[in-house]
Amino acid sequence: MYIEKPLVAFMDKLASKSPEPGGGSGSALVGALGAALVSMVGNLTSGKDKYASVQDRIEELLTSSEKARHELQDLIQKDTEVYGVLAEAFKMPRDTDEQKAERGRKIQDALLGATQVPQEIGERCLDICKLALTAAEIGNVGAVSDAGVGALMAEAAAQCAALNVKINLGSIEDKEFCDRTWSRVQEILAEAADLKRTVVKITYEKLG
Repeated sequence: MYIEKPLVAFMDKLASKSPEPGGGSGSALVGALGAALVSMVGNLTSGKDKYASVQDRIEELLTSSEKARHELQDLIQKDTEVYGVLAEAFKMPRDTDEQKAERGRKIQDALLGATQVPQEIGERCLDICKLALTAAEIGNVGAVSDAGVGALMAEAAAQCAALNVKINLGSIEDKEFCDRTWSRVQEILAEAADLKRTVVKITYEKLG
């Protein structure tokens, strides 16, 4: 799994001619980094007398941010796997009508999987934006810049994931699925953008 290897190995493979990892995995990595920064704010707030009144909320924040981080770390790998399934489907024989039909079905099935993974990345990034807001509002003011960076990274990762959804939707024949999926992605992007703006505003206000 890429997450278990040195970061430079992932970067080198990303920069190479290899079809995977690609933008989806890169989005998941950026989102995971955003989640880690939110966790950092939580850990720098946990146990501090100055923030005694919010300790329960901070513990909830840490549980949620770490859950999102680990899910995104898993999605780094999962995105490469669903792309591999799609690549194999495109290699299927198409000499006969039956083979063409089977190949078409496999491609459509694989495209659904290749679309659902970046959508899930976007969902988790939206979660991180929400958590970054909490971190900025009640977290250690000495780490508020990390809450801001976490929100910026998560929102950017959601935007990146959306591009990976969109490119696959163009080849999917199920219009209802496409409309439903893109509608949800647009909701994610709008909410994430609003949250990012709010977090950045709070961050700058607390930085003085």
